[in-house]
Amino acid sequence: MKKTPKAMRVHIGLFGRRNAGKSSLINSVTGQKISIVSKVPGTTTDPVEKAMELLPLGPVLFIDTAGVDDKSELGKQRIRKTYKAIERTDVALVIANDRWDHYENDLLERFKDRRIPTIVVFNKADLSRPSERILKKLSAEKIPFVITSATNGEGIRELKELIVRLAPQTALNNPAIVSDLIPPGELVILVTPIDPEAPKGRLILPQVQTIRDILDNDAYCMVVKERELRDALDRLKRPPALVVTDSQAFLKVAGDTPPEVPLTSFSILFARLKGDLPAFVEGAVAIDSLKPNARILIAEACTHHRVGEDIGTVKIPRWLRQYVGAALQFTHIQGHDFPEDLSRFDLVIHCGACTFNRRQMQSRIFQCRQAGVPVTNYGVAIAYSLGVFERALEIFPEAKEIFLRMKSLQKSKQPVA
Repeated sequence: MKKTPKAMRVHIGLFGRRNAGKSSLINSVTGQKISIVSKVPGTTTDPVEKAMELLPLGPVLFIDTAGVDDKSELGKQRIRKTYKAIERTDVALVIANDRWDHYENDLLERFKDRRIPTIVVFNKADLSRPSERILKKLSAEKIPFVITSATNGEGIRELKELIVRLAPQTALNNPAIVSDLIPPGELVILVTPIDPEAPKGRLILPQVQTIRDILDNDAYCMVVKERELRDALDRLKRPPALVVTDSQAFLKVAGDTPPEVPLTSFSILFARLKGDLPAFVEGAVAIDSLKPNARILIAEACTHHRVGEDIGTVKIPRWLRQYVGAALQFTHIQGHDFPEDLSRFDLVIHCGACTFNRRQMQSRIFQCRQAGVPVTNYGVAIAYSLGVFERALEIFPEAKEIFLRMKSLQKSKQPVA
């Protein structure tokens, strides 16, 4: 990889009516002709993304979206995609002109509900200016605004400065993957089975990012496949500080790793990095409450080609059926197609979300909470169903404490024989 991955960039979304100047504004901010600009309303149909460096913020991703006022049949589909883009937006720009009504108010309400930092941009200042009434309203509500012209450059520098100032620290400083769990100078063994679905000649993204995080902390790693782990451990003069495994090899790796050596998985590390590990622990414990024919949604961030013993469509369903001891109903989705109505599901199991930014995974957790549906992720669910859960959580005391408390509560509710 030569560039910062999209998932590790601050996502800046541009939202507003058709022909408000969203595309021309993004071209002006980036200094490139990224989006098609036209006087014809509705030129932008699907969200358009542009990765760039916005100093001193660093790597960012601009998202240009379709107008929210398109009332055509096709426009309804475009608007749905626009609202989907909100899920991954770290900083929202509401693009307006001299008009202001329910479209702009609705966008502000959506961003407020999700606690997304928001800037109102009154574009096309060379043609018209916003009313004092609207400016006073925004000032009273402490919503920052800027008046710009993508044509002559007015306000563009001020807009960039506002973006830098409002970018959330969670987007700039994601939790470490693993480096905060190991001292500098220590060894981590990474167990990486070669997945037939991985591109030839490459490791999968979580493995690559974990290696980089270890090296950034002045620690070092050894990368082995699951069959070579025991031999690798025997050759060491002292035990490693940590073993991290692909979740699919959890049982074998747990058997080969001495009990005094901490053990976890890439997916559990990413549960903390992208999601909410305590919430995922609660979701895993909910597996015990699944009844026959319970409905489970398995969601994946990327749209990879599934081959053979695919983890999401084959292995996880098999392990869960064995654990529950009953038939279960599974629904599988990939990419951005997360259902709006989650109420029909009893459990959501998500992948590690390595291709998502943290905001998008947090949005999905928020949706699950609103629907009252427990949510967990691949690594957490696999460790739970295979009986290696406590060991996998040993290096996460807070998450382990939640697990032990919930299990104790379960036991106290069981009828006395």
